Amino acid sequence: MRRSFHSCLALAGTLLLTTGWPVAVHASPQMFVEYGCYNCHGNHLRGEAPNIEGLSKKLSRFKSDQAAEQKFVDKFRAGEAFERVEAHGRVTPDTGRTLIHWLAEGANSTP
Repeated sequence: MRRSFHSCLALAGTLLLTTGWPVAVHASPQMFVEYGCYNCHGNHLRGEAPNIEGLSKKLSRFKSDQAAEQKFVDKFRAGEAFERVEAHGRVTPDTGRTLIHWLAEGANSTP
């Protein structure tokens, strides 16, 4: 099951790239898996971690507000938004902005 999911995700990424769609807009579902977000926020939640839908709902208040998104990204990476999560600190600022923006906008094309 997991292999077929990754195969479909790889195929979808290839199709998006070959059709010329902007990568930044469609990279988030793939990034969600690549950066390990899916490990805690996917089908099998770790601890009290919210799922993708829960994250998206919570972050929807930042929709169309880049300054608020950036402020959240800074807190997210520093561990201020919740207890310190080591994986959050390893996300680059650009990747964090892309992921948070994707979630705030509704997390379309959920993996």
